[in-house]
Amino acid sequence: MSKSNNRHVVPNPGGGWDVKKPGADRASAHTDTKHAAEQRGRDIVRNAGGGELRIHALDGRIQDSDTVAPGNDSNPPRDTK
Repeated sequence: MSKSNNRHVVPNPGGGWDVKKPGADRASAHTDTKHAAEQRGRDIVRNAGGGELRIHALDGRIQDSDTVAPGNDSNPPRDTK
């Protein structure tokens, strides 16, 4: 059984942004800005052993996704920046 370390950055209905584990009622973290929530989400996922961070837009749709090391990206980018 694999343990999921995924987190979602989602808008909070009361203002600000939350970092939530899929299916959770409570947020792992709450911040005032989206950028701060993204950074905190990356820290949480990294400390949990890596995984996916999915960033949502204000309308709730997934806007971006990021694999946080030591996660395993099944479809890594092809560019070599």
